[in-house]
Amino acid sequence: MKTLQKTLLALAAGSLMTVGAQAAVNYGNGMTAQPYIGAKIGQYDLDKADNEAMSYGIYGGAKFTPNFGVEAEYMTTNDEDFTRGANKSEYSADVYGLYGTYDYTFPGSQMYAKGRLGVAKNKVDIDSKSLAYNRYDGKKSDTGIAGGLGLGYNLAPNAAVEVAYDWYPKVDNVADKGNLDASGVTLGANFKF
Repeated sequence: MKTLQKTLLALAAGSLMTVGAQAAVNYGNGMTAQPYIGAKIGQYDLDKADNEAMSYGIYGGAKFTPNFGVEAEYMTTNDEDFTRGANKSEYSADVYGLYGTYDYTFPGSQMYAKGRLGVAKNKVDIDSKSLAYNRYDGKKSDTGIAGGLGLGYNLAPNAAVEVAYDWYPKVDNVADKGNLDASGVTLGANFKF
């Protein structure tokens, strides 16, 4: 990357971090919201799959009080081995979620615990690499209760990093292996406006 591009990216990142953390939206009824947006990367674990997939996605939301808010996310994965051997196949997944959140900031600290609970759609795509196994090709999805628990650290009034364990809806009848649980571990960073 050229020096000018690096300088422009550094200036852009610095500008985002200096956007006033107090720039909350006032809805006229005394209620304010502080919106945020972030990106995350991690690991998606599909039950009975041979390997965990790398996951990455975006999320955003708003805090309506210091503790309560809402959050939406989209997460996807790379292709990873579902089965090996003669019946080799791969899977990938997409998760779309909407959650209510609760944050608890530890007194005298920039660290906080975060919980979220809501509804998500978990879509798994199986792609067989052998003719004998291609009857299992296709997409399976399910929508249901999802959530997560994590820890965060406020780097600045308007920037934070979070590590979280999330669970997603079970996906029914995937590749004749039954109903499969899905979960993940992620590391994310977000900026508040």
